[in-house]
Amino acid sequence: MGKIIEINGPIVRLELPETVIGEQVRVGELNLVGEVIGREGDTALAQLYENTEGLRPGERAEGLGYPLSVELGPGLLNSIFDGVQRPLNAVWKKSGDRIARGVQVHSLPRDTAWHFVPDPGIRAGMTVSGGLVLGSVQETASIVHRILVPPTLAGELTELAGEGDYTLDEVIGHIKGRDGAVHKLNLFHRWPVRVPRPYARRDHAVAPLLTGQRILDTFYPLLKGGKGAIPGPFGAGKTMLQQQIARWCNAEIVIYVGCGERGNELTDVLEFMPELIDPHTGRPLMERTLLVANTSNMPVVAREASVYVGITLAEYFRDQGYDVVMVADSTSRWAEALREVAGRLGQMPVEEGYPAYLGSRLAAFYERAGRVETLGGLHGSVSLIGAVSPPGGDFSEPVTSHTKEIIQTFWALSKELADARHYPAIDWLESFSGYVPAAAKWWAQHVDPRWEEYRARALELLAESEELQRIVNLVGVEALSSEQRWTLEAAGLIKEGLLQQAATDETDSYASPEKQFALLAAMLRIHDEGMKLVKMGASARVLIQLPIMGQARRWKSQFTSEQLEEMKARIAEIPGVFERVAQEYEHAAPQT
Repeated sequence: MGKIIEINGPIVRLELPETVIGEQVRVGELNLVGEVIGREGDTALAQLYENTEGLRPGERAEGLGYPLSVELGPGLLNSIFDGVQRPLNAVWKKSGDRIARGVQVHSLPRDTAWHFVPDPGIRAGMTVSGGLVLGSVQETASIVHRILVPPTLAGELTELAGEGDYTLDEVIGHIKGRDGAVHKLNLFHRWPVRVPRPYARRDHAVAPLLTGQRILDTFYPLLKGGKGAIPGPFGAGKTMLQQQIARWCNAEIVIYVGCGERGNELTDVLEFMPELIDPHTGRPLMERTLLVANTSNMPVVAREASVYVGITLAEYFRDQGYDVVMVADSTSRWAEALREVAGRLGQMPVEEGYPAYLGSRLAAFYERAGRVETLGGLHGSVSLIGAVSPPGGDFSEPVTSHTKEIIQTFWALSKELADARHYPAIDWLESFSGYVPAAAKWWAQHVDPRWEEYRARALELLAESEELQRIVNLVGVEALSSEQRWTLEAAGLIKEGLLQQAATDETDSYASPEKQFALLAAMLRIHDEGMKLVKMGASARVLIQLPIMGQARRWKSQFTSEQLEEMKARIAEIPGVFERVAQEYEHAAPQT
């Protein structure tokens, strides 16, 4: 037992000679919990996860003997936790609408009995190792929760309970370790959040994380196990885009970490997510979702811890063989927490006051993404998507620039596009994806081998139209040739008929890869057919007024992904439309 020596905001100096760096501590009469981040002689420096107002030097302090850890087991899904894995429902029942300081609750419910079904291939007397699946629990109607041997355990399984109902505190088996010690097995285990969970090896299989959003899947794909970022200023539509990804992506588990966001924004997420229906199962989306909520008015150190809590939960479900997508909203607020703590520690600031280790911390966080073969021989992935909120939309600020160097898919949001009601407001010139060559193999095998070529052509067309738009802004559209005017119109067709996608449109909120490619091919076909006519002497103004130009813009909302054949029938009419126009300009064709 020790005592408090000095208090500096969330940083406290303690007289605790036996503690080690990373160990959890409990301090004061309120039993505030924190983490040791430094030592000097017999004193320890700790950061507390709760407000330190009213704390006094001389109050007691004690080390708890373990690092910041999370409980991993049944009861995680359909839950909302704070930044240190306290379930907010349980906290509310204990302390009311405002979280009382020092409140202590179990992360997972202890009074719930779960129906455990042992794996038929596992029996007493076997030698088992970390990550092996002992059995399963039907946690929700959508997800089977696989009970794993903790990664650090290995030895002889001396006992395993039969099928039945068990609480988390009940013992379901014993393992005799190689050192002769006997270890109890429960339906849950703990894991330190700052330590990546081990796996057997990286899995290099390629599968895109399909979101049903055309500008993401078709133009800037993200692979399962990939690293992506959504930078954008306030009001550009980050939250709605994240909700669309969570709702429609082909991952089995969704983890949303609200890290330091405004309370009203996070409230919208917490109210909206439980109401969503999973389009893949028809069941509530929360049955395969969990939320970690840490608003900007909550203690700054808990904000810093929340992303580690979220990624550890994601790795746990990955180890069960699931594809997991984790959205961290936002890493900018997390970096601000690092900056505040570093300032109180007296560490030298560098870019815009951030600590010198900002880049390495971001890299270490994103590197926990990946597609792996687990210790138990399963295959799972963690796809990490970090939202970034650069002040004033300045992508050159430190958090965005460091993130840009680490991730491989960059979905840059534009305030100008959002103000123009173009959603998703992703800037096709600022965004990029390093996964295109890998994703092209999947598209070639499952949809169409021309995907990579068509994607490149569409992006070239969009880039060319930006140059032409600058000319129009300076001297007017009359300065353009017919070919240039048609290029500008075709790019507008791609923007409106392909890139724009309303989240509230029941028909177009989701587009299958097949529908996405069909629309892309259709827009390019219209451009090609029209360009032939323009080169024959046809007026671009006449072509722009063709009824099919307006019809093509509406195809995305007229046909669902299940009505693909009907849409293809309409697309097949494109050559005939332009052929009829061509007959009027045959006399302008070059003689051979």
